[in-house]
Amino acid sequence: MPQHGSQSKKVVTFVKSGSKKKKITKADRLRQIQEEEEKRQKEEEEARVKYEKEEMERLEIQRIENEKLQKLEAKDLERRNEELEELYLLEACFPEAEKLKRDDRFLSQWKHYIQCDGSPDPSIAQEMNTFITLWKEEANETLEEVIEKSKLVLNQASTLADLDSGNMEKVIQDENVTLYIWANLKKNPRHRSIRFSETQTGFEIPRMLATSDIALRLLHTHYDHVTPLSPVLTPSQEHVSLVTDFVKEEVKSVQTAVSKDLQEENKQQENESNSVHEEETKAEEQGDVEEQTCPVQEEPETTKYEMEMKLLSQTVSAAQELLLENACEKPYFLEEDEVDLCQFTTLGGVYHLDILELPPQCKPMKGWMIVEILKEGLQKYTYPPETTEDLETENVFPPIEVMLEVHENVIFFENPMVARWDAEGKHWKTDGISNVSYKSEERLITFNLETFCPVTLIQDAHINMPFQSWELIPLDVNKVLLTVTTVFTELQIQIKENLCMLASIKVNNKKHSSILEEKWMTPVSFIIALKNAGLNIFPTGHSHLYVVINYKHPSVEVKAYRQMALLSSAFAFCWSKWNTVCDSKKTIFQVREHLLKEESIQNPNWTLLMFSGDRAQSLKINESSDAFSEALKEETEFHSTLYHMVKDFASQEAMREVRRSNCQFVDSVCHMLLSTRLLSYS
Repeated sequence: MPQHGSQSKKVVTFVKSGSKKKKITKADRLRQIQEEEEKRQKEEEEARVKYEKEEMERLEIQRIENEKLQKLEAKDLERRNEELEELYLLEACFPEAEKLKRDDRFLSQWKHYIQCDGSPDPSIAQEMNTFITLWKEEANETLEEVIEKSKLVLNQASTLADLDSGNMEKVIQDENVTLYIWANLKKNPRHRSIRFSETQTGFEIPRMLATSDIALRLLHTHYDHVTPLSPVLTPSQEHVSLVTDFVKEEVKSVQTAVSKDLQEENKQQENESNSVHEEETKAEEQGDVEEQTCPVQEEPETTKYEMEMKLLSQTVSAAQELLLENACEKPYFLEEDEVDLCQFTTLGGVYHLDILELPPQCKPMKGWMIVEILKEGLQKYTYPPETTEDLETENVFPPIEVMLEVHENVIFFENPMVARWDAEGKHWKTDGISNVSYKSEERLITFNLETFCPVTLIQDAHINMPFQSWELIPLDVNKVLLTVTTVFTELQIQIKENLCMLASIKVNNKKHSSILEEKWMTPVSFIIALKNAGLNIFPTGHSHLYVVINYKHPSVEVKAYRQMALLSSAFAFCWSKWNTVCDSKKTIFQVREHLLKEESIQNPNWTLLMFSGDRAQSLKINESSDAFSEALKEETEFHSTLYHMVKDFASQEAMREVRRSNCQFVDSVCHMLLSTRLLSYS
């Protein structure tokens, strides 16, 4: 035991002595700090040298790149005038197409906004107003005819009464008008639910009306002749001065040239007449003078035509740019509950609802049918009465429930809203309407109406904006397919010569049939038809106030659309996600050659182009790149036009196809691109 204890004590003593640390002297500490400092300085020096080397290499690469870019820019400037002159000759198709449409110019909604002096063309406005006035007069005449029919029907209501209900109901349908008439002959208080046969249209009337001598008339015009015309942007001072200055300079230069030609002609004639000394040679010399003056007389006519086409080209270009101008503010102030017609659009026509006093009925007498004819015609029945004393109107005169079938040719992407016409304010309002419900599968809308008046269904005009993507692909000679994809729908539009057609439509990724399919129309008529069907993909000057857009400068957009249209017969274009990254003075899209003999390509090789209106270039990045860069694609150059840019990588056959394009076809493609504004609204 004692020995074991002594061993244990030695172990403890050993552990204690092992735990002691060796002391570091001050000199050692200073030496260690100095070594660390030297190591740090060495590392910093190595890093500095490395950085300077890399920076020098980077600057050298940048210098080489800058020199290369400067050479390319200089080369672009050298050939700019030549390229612009060639583009000007190609763009002569636009004034040529405009000249062909002169006979129907009042229907060309987006053309001829500006006269030669830069002001709105009064003759165009007058023709448009005349056209609209005549159309409204024709619509009113149609309504008067229908109202006259309803008068005749109501006078004979007793002879047309239904055997089951004892009341009369009648539906008269035309191509653009449907008339529903119901006459309360029995005045049965329990018969308050009205449904027109073979339709879902009807009313649920209060007890008071069910016991009154009344008739209900619903006149559905499939068109909207009530809504005022949409406000149109007027040319800005910038456009006016631009066109005015250009015109003045051109007129002055042409007048000077013509005057100079005439002076030379007169001088030549004078010299020739003075040189005549013998009567025998007079006839010969006069013949020579006539021969010499003939081409001089033709020259001013040629100059005049060239001036006319140049002015027309400038006018068309200014009008196209005006079409893309954005309004700074709304055109008018809205009253409470007033429908903003810049934000919403009416669809499916107008439903004119009237409660009428039942006219005297036919009575048989001795083989004759006698009826009292009222001189003042059909009288409206006021409901609720104008004077209700101190009665609670909602309880005594409850609203009337209305059930309407939505027109089959109209598409609502969301539940429609109901608006009533305010005859005093001349606008649509949403007050006085309650309990609106819509059954999309049955296309039936139900709502309560405090008093009968014209009503319509409205939808957000920008529900399909902005677009998700777009694509323009050649189909045949002078024929292309424009595909526009939105949140709710995919529209495919074919364009050929001066006509457009709805090729197909998908709603929520499902094929949808429309009466507009396979119907060729002029661009203006086609746009109106699509809008009336609820397929509005055409922004206005006020649309940017309601939609978040990717704004592009109008002059850049116009140049892009014009040149895309010129190339559309042999090149396909489509949207790019990078277009939202670049600034407002640049556009980015994809392009590739697409000849008709080529089979459909699963993974086409697109080229990414950036265009600023004055310069086009191929980008080094592609759609799948991680970050945006404006770096120029290797082995490519700058060009002043899209035409010359694609010419660098296009085949000769493709460029021949472009030069053979029909002027009306190019103009129609450009019209559709301008109307959809794909570069700003995608």
